[in-house]
Amino acid sequence: MHEELENFERNHVWDLVEPPPNCCPIGTKWVFKNKQGEDGMVVRNKARLVAQGFYQKEGIDYEETFAPVARLEAIRILLAFAASKGFKLQQMDVKSAFLNGFIEEEVYVRQPPGFESARFPDRVYKLRKAPYGPKQAPRAWYARLKSFPLKSGFVMGSVDKTLLLLSRGGDTLIVQIYVDHIIFGGSSHALVSSFAEQMSRKFEMSLMGGLQFFLGLQIKQGPEGTFVHQAKYTRDILKKFEMGDSKPMTTPMSTNTALDADEDGEAVDQKEF
Repeated sequence: MHEELENFERNHVWDLVEPPPNCCPIGTKWVFKNKQGEDGMVVRNKARLVAQGFYQKEGIDYEETFAPVARLEAIRILLAFAASKGFKLQQMDVKSAFLNGFIEEEVYVRQPPGFESARFPDRVYKLRKAPYGPKQAPRAWYARLKSFPLKSGFVMGSVDKTLLLLSRGGDTLIVQIYVDHIIFGGSSHALVSSFAEQMSRKFEMSLMGGLQFFLGLQIKQGPEGTFVHQAKYTRDILKKFEMGDSKPMTTPMSTNTALDADEDGEAVDQKEF
């Protein structure tokens, strides 16, 4: 919790001010989460301060909220393209993504529960940047994030706005954004390393050291190719329904069952399937 508030101070997210007349500050709350690794083990405990954005009113507290999000199909196409070109993909995560997005509207939030100021308990925080929770937070973060690569010469995809391309000499760098996760790769190791270093300095990102676990997909890259599977998801489903100790079968049905045609059944148009 202290680490989260230190991030707020370091990023100059807010200012403690007297509440203006007729001010209706948004509440705040703490959200606690266990971060798991690709093996399902807890790697860290995280506390996040979230603004209760569901109290905001459209036209008063915010205008536009839309921010593009990459579709899972686009991620799969990127993996296929990288495999065909022999690109080594890497992943970067932003430590506190939404704390980087500048907020344009006047938004006030209450002081964090348990961390109220002893000297000014009646004051409120005026937001400079958007934490997690406000309706305009995703849009503010994406606007800040995309501006940096675009200024560096990247070109935004005409169909997928979360896909960015950079061509320098005969080399190509491809970047895919998914909220606070970035996967990237290219034909030049120097170009990839330079991009990772610049983004790390700009947004306090952490380099994951290869692409192993992304959006529920476990990805393995090697000389023989790129393999995508969901072993962790399968284990979680088996654990949820208490089937973790069940005997595995290659065919999930009885091999002795005889299937006969249903002569009295309604005909099915096979072209639909």
